[in-house]
Amino acid sequence: MNWKTASTEFRQYLRLERSLSDNSISAYSNDADKLRQFAEPLALSPTDITPAHIQDFLQWINGFGISPHSQARILSGIKAFYAFLALEYDLLPNPTELIQSPKLGRKIPDVLNVNEIDALFGAIDLSTPEGMRNRAMLEVLYGCGLRVSELVALRISNLHLDVGFIKVSGKGNKERLVPIGAEASKYLRVYIAEVRCHVPVQAGQEDFVFLNRRGRALSRVMVFLAIKELGKSIGLTKSISPHTFRHSFATHLIEGGADLRAVQDMLGHESITTTEIYTHVDRDYLKSVITQFHPRS
Repeated sequence: MNWKTASTEFRQYLRLERSLSDNSISAYSNDADKLRQFAEPLALSPTDITPAHIQDFLQWINGFGISPHSQARILSGIKAFYAFLALEYDLLPNPTELIQSPKLGRKIPDVLNVNEIDALFGAIDLSTPEGMRNRAMLEVLYGCGLRVSELVALRISNLHLDVGFIKVSGKGNKERLVPIGAEASKYLRVYIAEVRCHVPVQAGQEDFVFLNRRGRALSRVMVFLAIKELGKSIGLTKSISPHTFRHSFATHLIEGGADLRAVQDMLGHESITTTEIYTHVDRDYLKSVITQFHPRS
């Protein structure tokens, strides 16, 4: 078996049998391709790889300065690749089976405080169609805790604003219902009724909520750039991205006393351990809790 055949069949497996999104398929494929780049100069086919080769590969990518988190993600993709080969071709032993991921510390995500959120929203020029769209877009991003891929894929047919919910298609095309607050709902209604209705919608794009000026669904990159420009406009020193709003959504809910299980459902996390990272609180918050509640404070 050569690398090209294995890679093609792996992608088909991810799409047809695992029902993964295009972004996930691309990520897994890129991970397997990194192993190919290491193996081909050594004249190694996928079935020639041994645990020792995998260890050498990890040292190889470490030499490029790739972070432990990225190394762990790449190894996860390669493990999925060999799990597929074991399933399809009875490839045993699996060379990745006993390979351990790099030790990782728990990274606390960057968040914006409420004043920074308000400043960003207040800096949006609502006199322009793009400004109205971006305000609605960011209100939904922060108000519902969506991933950027979920935001750009949001459809009008999945808005149930009369009952305060939107239906979101998340990782692995798993759908979930997410509550939408009053502010996000208000700006979304205004955008749809007063701005989107004037956009010349392209064929096949009719159901997407957020459109560019040419009538096509927004790309992830466009959302990222809009947020970067907004941060610059208020002199924000933090590096922000669409995911920052998701982190902020979860952190603000939990610091406000929300149930961890409810936040897990809203974020669409399969495991609650993923959600637990948002239980971090800053020292000032901890100090305020002691001051307020401890009898000896």
